Amino acid sequence: MPFAMTDIQIARAARKLPIDQIAARLDLAEGDILRYGHDKAKISHDTLARLADRPRGKLVLVTAINPTPAGEGKTTTTVGLGDALNRIGKRATICIREASLGPNFGMKGGAAGGGHAQIVPMEEMNLHFTGDFHAITAAHNLLAAMIDNHIYWGNDLDIDTRRITWRRVMDMNDRALRDIVVGLGGVSNGFSRQTGFDITVASEVMAILCLARDLDDLNARLGRIVVAYTRDRRPVTARDLKADGAMTVLLRDALQPNLVQTLENNPALVHGGPFANIAHGCNSVIATDTALRLSDYVVTEAGFGADLGAEKFLDIKCRLAGLAPAAVVLVATIRALKMNGGVAKDQLGSEDISAVTRGCANLGRHIENLRGFGLPLVVALNHFNGDTAAEIAALQDYCARHGVIAIPCHHWAQGGAGAEDLARHVVALVDEDKADFHTLYPDSMPLWQKIETICTRVHRAAHVEALPGIRAQLEAWESEGYGQLPVCIAKTQYSFSTDPDLRGAPEGHVIPVREVRLNAGAGFVVAICGQIMTMPGLPRHPAAETIGLNDLGQIEGLF
Repeated sequence: MPFAMTDIQIARAARKLPIDQIAARLDLAEGDILRYGHDKAKISHDTLARLADRPRGKLVLVTAINPTPAGEGKTTTTVGLGDALNRIGKRATICIREASLGPNFGMKGGAAGGGHAQIVPMEEMNLHFTGDFHAITAAHNLLAAMIDNHIYWGNDLDIDTRRITWRRVMDMNDRALRDIVVGLGGVSNGFSRQTGFDITVASEVMAILCLARDLDDLNARLGRIVVAYTRDRRPVTARDLKADGAMTVLLRDALQPNLVQTLENNPALVHGGPFANIAHGCNSVIATDTALRLSDYVVTEAGFGADLGAEKFLDIKCRLAGLAPAAVVLVATIRALKMNGGVAKDQLGSEDISAVTRGCANLGRHIENLRGFGLPLVVALNHFNGDTAAEIAALQDYCARHGVIAIPCHHWAQGGAGAEDLARHVVALVDEDKADFHTLYPDSMPLWQKIETICTRVHRAAHVEALPGIRAQLEAWESEGYGQLPVCIAKTQYSFSTDPDLRGAPEGHVIPVREVRLNAGAGFVVAICGQIMTMPGLPRHPAAETIGLNDLGQIEGLF
């Protein structure tokens, strides 16, 4: 197949198998799945319960260096590695997140892998898929509506309208909705107050769906959501508003993981989608656990660079779900390393060994951080056509000096066959059984100290600065029994600092915490740092401008 084909053209030419046959590869029977057309399905709640007592396979985490406009290919590598493991005779399943409409129509344009290492059906996955995100949006906004409705009809809970913390969400980038006023237009429209929208992937409901173990746990977590405070500062929960039951009903089907396939007809579970820069950045616990019960190897990914995605995967998801990876794959590209070394995007086509070496500082920082969790790792060099032998050698020499092997991978062009060397090395790492996984901090550490620990040890800040009232708020939550929760750092994905233009491996910077949010139902506290926004905006020329239908009614412009 010619390399000139776009991702969507390659995906459209795929020879997909009926989803029943993909399920059969996991020993799932016809009655174990709920079909959404011929090429996607959900695994039923009854099946999930039946699998709960099976032993787990081995979990492999794919993460990356800090993202750059040059591209890293983390999802592409995740898919390529999963295909390669199956090619060498291992029973492997891939677990990734669902795509958000916001970035698909904004900057990114798609999130199903690339080239010949993709998950299909690509168009459906990048658009409405099985409706999970719509269900999450509806459940979240139902709760928002019930808050305002409760106040309108007399406010029996004595909610202080100045202390409502629950915002609304939509799955689209729209900066105009970040800060708004609702309730205008007179008495019949309720009480006017300031609020705003977040993107759906930042919703606590998204986090809850991705961390819940089953429907009962989902209902309990939804009930614990703190939405506001009373005039005497008592928390008000979704259960107080009697919203948790209806929210669970809306999310019943969405909680079931989605089964699809790769271009090479290997099973993939695609479920949940919290961003790693503003949320915890991992696919659902249910999908990961189900795959582990059905496979010998599960390849999953954590969003953006290892400083955000992998840290949250390990400190939040693994802590709350009792998971422990056996190995980590750290993805890098020569192009991205050169950008981290100071080369402009339009100059990346020229050989620059010194820039690669300078940019390796970013890679080295991630290697050090991942070793801090006690995990063995390998560097996957996602190969681009313009990479020179000397540049590749410079990267491999750098990794060798740091005690890590760097393996060139060609899965974008060759599919699983181009990642077999990586697959064999991953199997060897797993078989050595040298993982000594531990989280970065204990549950008992105070919340502010947890924030400081991540920012100083992972992001290498010299100091963490809190706006007035933040430390007092954290202490108040500790007094209310939330002190044992892990923390989620929301910051730019492009740098270890809060300055997105500061690439490489900066240290000694200050990380300002401007807001903290309690996700009592999900079970973590969010620290919003720097200028990161929980409702993104569209770029000057969004991807939506070039997306449309061709004369055959097919989608064009979706990467």
